[in-house]
Amino acid sequence: MKGLYWSRRDADPARTRVLASPVEHHAVLDAVHWLGEHEGATVEYLPVDAHGRVHPDALREAVARNPDDVALATVMWANNEIGTVMPVRELADVAAEFGVPVHADAVQAFGQIPVDFAASGLAAMTVSGHKIGGPYGIGALLLGRDQTPVPVLHGGGQERHVRSGTLDVPAIASFAVAGRLAAEQREWFAREIGALRDTLVTAVRTAVPDAILGGDPAPGGRLPANAHFTFPGCEGDSLLLLLDAQGIECSTGSACTAGVAQPSHVLLATGTDPDLARGTLRFSLGHTSTRADVEAVAKAIGPAVERARAAGLT
Repeated sequence: MKGLYWSRRDADPARTRVLASPVEHHAVLDAVHWLGEHEGATVEYLPVDAHGRVHPDALREAVARNPDDVALATVMWANNEIGTVMPVRELADVAAEFGVPVHADAVQAFGQIPVDFAASGLAAMTVSGHKIGGPYGIGALLLGRDQTPVPVLHGGGQERHVRSGTLDVPAIASFAVAGRLAAEQREWFAREIGALRDTLVTAVRTAVPDAILGGDPAPGGRLPANAHFTFPGCEGDSLLLLLDAQGIECSTGSACTAGVAQPSHVLLATGTDPDLARGTLRFSLGHTSTRADVEAVAKAIGPAVERARAAGLT
């Protein structure tokens, strides 16, 4: 989906409906919006539960209303903000019953949880280098052999005429190395970083008892490196600045929308109150994260929430 117009509408003009999860990354949502605004697609957003998960029954209901007009369904393998993992195989199986191709954005999932394109049942999947320690600006689109994407960039016909342009060979080679290492270290990463994540979650809840954990509360239902919280009575930006002053790096949501003074579209899709959705922080752990980092957050978060709440009352 990213940077590509990929739709069966070209083969069958009757297929104009695109089904999308409302908790998608903006990179995918923008591509979906483009299909609606410029290519005549009818965009329909699938319902999600309070954890931001699309259920197979919801996809089945949406497709079954008129299977013949669905060109594509797209979901996020794992959400970048709240960490919830989608039932990708089950969703792909439902779509396959109706002959509908499914795309998944696996940028966040790659390197953290098992990702097997061949076994997923997907027609297309996207991954990126920067999330696994590779170079910025390099990624990959995996396609089933029976899929024929329509390019939006034309020129030299590189990459089998899918995306023209001189190849960045050093970045591609680096991405390949990063991908191999991420796959080899995934089990270690999930075990060790997941344990740190659990310690962080416990510490924040202890320091701020009314903090609300975003996404699936079950450790196995979320990314091992993600801890997302909502702090009632706080502005996320205030917390961000207070923690930043102590050398603690976090974000109020997606890094791609940082600085945008509006509630996260992900949280709104889960039914979170807009005022509450403004008081969120996302802590992302990585292979360099340590127990000392978690202890620093545990020490700082309580006083920071108190100051943020006090500032909101003045």
